[in-house]
Amino acid sequence: MKMAKINIKNLFLGLIIAGSASLVNAQTTKVDSANNTSNTAATAQTGSNSTIDGLKKQIETNPKDTEALSKLATAYQEASDWTNAVETWKKISVLLPDWAPSYYSQAYAYQSAKDDANAKIAYEKYIASVKPAEVEQNKKNLAYAYFYLAFTEQKSDPNKAKEHIAKSIEYDPTNQDAVKLSKVLNS
Repeated sequence: MKMAKINIKNLFLGLIIAGSASLVNAQTTKVDSANNTSNTAATAQTGSNSTIDGLKKQIETNPKDTEALSKLATAYQEASDWTNAVETWKKISVLLPDWAPSYYSQAYAYQSAKDDANAKIAYEKYIASVKPAEVEQNKKNLAYAYFYLAFTEQKSDPNKAKEHIAKSIEYDPTNQDAVKLSKVLNS
């Protein structure tokens, strides 16, 4: 059976993080030309660490501050620190077990870390935790989650993959990668 290729743009499509905003902005600092390279690297490192460190201190004060935890998880993701991102999203899932975006974000972080087994589990939890009243606003993410599951199961369980890809297309019929995978699975 053929393996379909995943469009990289779709990997990042639909990542929602309710209540959080982009935290890390580019910073520019004037430095003397003799130390330009080392100072610029140090400035970038300090800028990103100060955001994370500030959020960690805020969470030390109130470990159940889900908004701060969400911002911290997002900051870790922006820094491509997938291990800490996953751990932080897990903490949010414990505090808010019915909040579907935390599972989607865990799956995204696992997938980015190339941990497909845990990404699959997290996408399944995401799908299971989306409430009927929230389906409409989560259609793109649901479509991607089902697409991911179909993609990962296309060799091991083709029938299950067909079910997942049908759901993916139901939620987003415009996703060409899902349409292509559906053709491969049903040929």
